[in-house]
Amino acid sequence: MIIDAHTHIFPPKVRSSREEFITHDPVFAHLYSSEKARMVGAQELIREMDEQGVEASVVFGFPWKDLRTAAWHNDYVLAAKSRFPGRIIPLACFDPRTPGSFKEAQRCLSEGHRGLGELALYEGLDPAGAALLSPFLQLCREAGVCCLLHVNEPVGHSYPGKAKMDLSALYSLIKENPDTRVILAHMGGGLFFYETLIREVKDALANVHYDTAAVPFLYYQKEIYRFAVDIVGAEKIVFGSDYPLIEVSRYTADLEKAGLTTEEIELIIGENAKRLFLD
Repeated sequence: MIIDAHTHIFPPKVRSSREEFITHDPVFAHLYSSEKARMVGAQELIREMDEQGVEASVVFGFPWKDLRTAAWHNDYVLAAKSRFPGRIIPLACFDPRTPGSFKEAQRCLSEGHRGLGELALYEGLDPAGAALLSPFLQLCREAGVCCLLHVNEPVGHSYPGKAKMDLSALYSLIKENPDTRVILAHMGGGLFFYETLIREVKDALANVHYDTAAVPFLYYQKEIYRFAVDIVGAEKIVFGSDYPLIEVSRYTADLEKAGLTTEEIELIIGENAKRLFLD
């Protein structure tokens, strides 16, 4: 069983009128101004899932600054769930800095979204940003759902979507919300390495999972998968492709090359996400 825990879809109007949305949202412009930045709709995602043998996908849109656009996109994702029963697990996405975003989160969870994500602070995650995110983590805890956060490594090469990242602020945010199930995208920006510390960290991050989105662009796959499993255990790693950025087959091939056991791979590519979103 394969469950892809990190995918994006866009409504037809965004895909056909990219320039219009680039004009109104600087972050979208930064990430999607190039025609090489692919966007797909629900139908295209399902077709790819069928070809790759994916049973279900966790799906979200984009953290639009304009709340009306974010709500419209969230409704599109939720409609995809109804259109393709059992295949789409919708998360609500928006810019947490936008006034009214908390009410949008409440609305989406009440209407059928299975969590919040991918929540991103592309201006940078610092102590102020962590404080802003805390109510959303509390909301997810109360609703019994997951919160998926965009995280990237704070060092290394620059690329579209890489934000300034204060891992200590992220750690404090999680520590203050220990009962919230959190998924940190992109291997948590390397936060999982700190679970090797003798005191405190492993317990503080007990409800944290790390997704594999974009790993082939960021890490040497054999090393990162083996290190992660050895440090935190396969049960804390969740497969996410970041589709349409990278195809599922690229990840499954790399996981097999990494020297993981069959049981470890099964946990990563499906069982962990099933436990988080479907059980």
